[in-house]
Amino acid sequence: MHVRRIKVYVGGQESGCNPTPGGFGSVKWWKIFNREQCDAINRFVCFFTLPFFTFEFAAHVDPFDWNYKFIGADAISKVIIVIVLAAWAKCSSKGSYCWSITSFSLATLTNSLVVGVPMFKAMYGEHGVNLVVQSSVVQGIVWLTILLFVLEFRKARSDGSSTITSVDSHMIKDLEGNEKTVAITTITRPSFLWHFEMPSIMEGSILIMSKAGIGSAMFSMGLFVALQEKILACGTSLTVFGMILRFIAGPAAMAIGSIAVGLHGDVLRVAIIQAALPQSITSFIYAKEYGLHADVLSTAVIFGLMVSLPVLIGYYIALGFLN
Repeated sequence: MHVRRIKVYVGGQESGCNPTPGGFGSVKWWKIFNREQCDAINRFVCFFTLPFFTFEFAAHVDPFDWNYKFIGADAISKVIIVIVLAAWAKCSSKGSYCWSITSFSLATLTNSLVVGVPMFKAMYGEHGVNLVVQSSVVQGIVWLTILLFVLEFRKARSDGSSTITSVDSHMIKDLEGNEKTVAITTITRPSFLWHFEMPSIMEGSILIMSKAGIGSAMFSMGLFVALQEKILACGTSLTVFGMILRFIAGPAAMAIGSIAVGLHGDVLRVAIIQAALPQSITSFIYAKEYGLHADVLSTAVIFGLMVSLPVLIGYYIALGFLN
């Protein structure tokens, strides 16, 4: 499996560059952007740079070399989370469709490239990196696309559509406006199956845009945080709730899925630990774009990054005792 290009995406982090403070300062201290301009930047990131980012790293992996038991365990863990959240939304007075979407993001979507690649290279070598990249590709192409669809459905329903037909029409209209996101994701399939080689000028252009993906997303997150009155924008209780979903519920569901498909050894350890990686930055970008608990997701990303190292080391030590 090709992993030689990973440094392209996490290079900014390896060199110690973090665009989040730049975004924060641009609003809070230097007053460069107002709220409307911040919203425009977030939309640009959501529907332009992040799709190119997903396309670039997905186009250079070979699915024929994947560990499909590992992918299956990941899918089972997410189905478990969906079932639990659906039951919670239906049976609990505190449950809701909107909070189920946010809770799914918190429990399942990870920052696997920026944090996961260097962490797992130190822990498990290239084998660990390969598994994390596989998880990243599936997350980018499958789970984030499903999340985007669900958010579009919620947006269409919330805009006052009263029938299934009108909701469908609204969704089609919105998705046509975002057709590049879908097209860029879907076009990776020929490269998967037939090892399609793009012209160098096209690949170079895509590479330039993809390099801006995570950096611009972190910059946008800094803009959002600067617009809030406090760093923990969602409050203490929701911060704790998010951390429980991210670092306990997600790995627990992954452990169940891994046992169900028969994973063992280092593959089992990698599966559980990668489920405890910090929150996906893309999940925040989508939450901000669609106006759904962006304060909770931004806190999960920022606070999760701060506490993730001791949590991951703790999982690594504990799972080291497994035979």
